[in-house]
Amino acid sequence: MSSEQTSLFDIEKLDAEIVRETINSVYKSLEERGYNPTNQIVGYLISGDPGYISSYQDARNKIQEIDRAKIVEILLCEFQKNNK
Repeated sequence: MSSEQTSLFDIEKLDAEIVRETINSVYKSLEERGYNPTNQIVGYLISGDPGYISSYQDARNKIQEIDRAKIVEILLCEFQKNNK
């Protein structure tokens, strides 16, 4: 690609990918620690209490970097997309 071409970025796609990668990483970390990842992540999303997420492998900090409402929005969009 030459330096004269314009690159386009789809922010929504980028946001969805960041959320997807973060949730997968947090899920794996929770699973490795012996937690039920689904229950822990749902607890965090509903309550906002970061205590639901282990600090193992920096999972708590990773998930807190993303607005909870954005996570729920993207999860719902992904669910709808996969169930049409």
